[in-house]
Amino acid sequence: MNKYVRKSLVIGLALLVLPLSAMQSGTTLAKETAKPQPVSKNLIILIGDGMGPAQVSAARIYSKNKLNQPHLNLDSIYAGQATTFADKGEDGDAIVSGEVTDSASAGTAFATGHKTYNAAISVSNEDVSKPFASVIEASKSVGKSTGLVTTARITHATPAVYAAHVRSRDNENAIASQYLTSDVDVLLGGGKRHFVSKKEKGKREDKTIIPDFEKKGYKVVYDKKGLNSLTAKNKKILGLFHDSHVDYVLDRKAGTPSLADMTSKAIESLAANPKGFTMMIEGGRIDHAGHANDLGSMIQETLDFDAAVKVALDFAKKDGNTSVVITADHETGGFSLSRDNIYELNVDAWDKQKISSELLGPELAKATTTDEVKELIKKYTGFTDVTEEEAQYIMEGDGSSYKQEGAFNQVMAKRYLVGWSGHGHSAVDVGVWAYGPISQLVKGQVDNTDIAKSMAEVAGLDLAKATAELRSKHLYPKFKVTPEGSIMYPAVKLAQALHIKVSYNSAAKETTFTKGKVTLKVKDDNTVTMNGQASTLPAELDHNVLYLNLDAFSKLTGLPLKWDSLSERIALK
Repeated sequence: MNKYVRKSLVIGLALLVLPLSAMQSGTTLAKETAKPQPVSKNLIILIGDGMGPAQVSAARIYSKNKLNQPHLNLDSIYAGQATTFADKGEDGDAIVSGEVTDSASAGTAFATGHKTYNAAISVSNEDVSKPFASVIEASKSVGKSTGLVTTARITHATPAVYAAHVRSRDNENAIASQYLTSDVDVLLGGGKRHFVSKKEKGKREDKTIIPDFEKKGYKVVYDKKGLNSLTAKNKKILGLFHDSHVDYVLDRKAGTPSLADMTSKAIESLAANPKGFTMMIEGGRIDHAGHANDLGSMIQETLDFDAAVKVALDFAKKDGNTSVVITADHETGGFSLSRDNIYELNVDAWDKQKISSELLGPELAKATTTDEVKELIKKYTGFTDVTEEEAQYIMEGDGSSYKQEGAFNQVMAKRYLVGWSGHGHSAVDVGVWAYGPISQLVKGQVDNTDIAKSMAEVAGLDLAKATAELRSKHLYPKFKVTPEGSIMYPAVKLAQALHIKVSYNSAAKETTFTKGKVTLKVKDDNTVTMNGQASTLPAELDHNVLYLNLDAFSKLTGLPLKWDSLSERIALK
């Protein structure tokens, strides 16, 4: 009896003795046992970003009809489906329900086991946010090797949630810098621009940080040749295969590695650690094609992802000590495999597109006549039946930020006989596939937070302990910048996070902050005293919220609190 079979039987028997309510809830065994017993040395999670049920079906239909392969690699290990909703959050002045998630909040859920607001990268949904540790960080703390692999920018939301913490996913320069301190062993994807200074045509205001990675022992590669030159002896790898996102499959040159290429090399490096490894692999551009409504690119990106699934499963089956779980953060585009009340799909045309609409869009934008539009479509799709009305529509754009590209994809969707509801995400449940012991924990209807909890369970990881360690180091507050350039923080909320006693005397219009022998009072929202003596510390009321600067909290706590302006967080140590 091999290792995998023995371990599967053990966990299967354990499930039989659990209360029925635990099995029905879709939650992990952690709630039913005092101490988790590890049954998988290695963990691999694969995320098809934007890969809803219809995306998977479209890739299978294409595979069956065009590749003579009736099934995808992930089909045989289907486990169930996951909900994707986020916490309520803010969108400007409006409060949104969170029912439609973004990649940051969804990623936080299946990386850390916690819900948060859209745009948050593994921090809590509070005015003064606290970090949540991921399964990658918990794995690192017990000596496992770790890896992040993606076809998007490595600083994009889905990889970021595993090894970085910021209030906004847009802070990609900070995410790149935090990778250096989080010490993830293998980082493969796009996003070179966030590691390079503006002087070197990057996005960073400070400096190029690639040499800092090299000093820590990372081998840095930029193309498929460089990736292939690496061996299992290369324990730390930084692969940056594009300035932004890795090229779509339809646009890739020979020098660009596929997701399967990256996955294979990452596993080769990570598997050398006798303590095991945890890694995340993302098909990031499925989502981008969905946003653009680009069917041709979306199908090829989904197949590219499925090829990486095969690499992961082949390793897991041979290894016998690995759990694999596959899911999506959300669906993108409101994609449907039908339209216009026609009971048909024009699958014969699904392989006509020669380049992505991302590359074709700028060419269409340059067109000055409808004849030029028609000629471009003929050149890159073979279609010659575009009407004058359709060509004019493409020239004018679809009214969204996708402009001519979006209009082109709408015109093509009619010919493919597929539909799109828009350029955003939707709230549909996403599929879950699993192999190894973890498959017993994610069956049926689960929530996306159960993915992280189940991964921690099968590997014996302590997410709570790892989170406590992170919270001893940093807080992530909302803040405002005064006209003079000073940073101010919501005083009451930050005081509470720092365990400072707060009281308010409405008659005297006085707020009092007390910590040990130090008392700071703010009267009339702007006059500050410290232990009864007048102070020059600034105070400001903005939208009925009192703000103080960090000096006030350093004096109250006696701690040398520091503001990390790049990551927009307070360093507590």
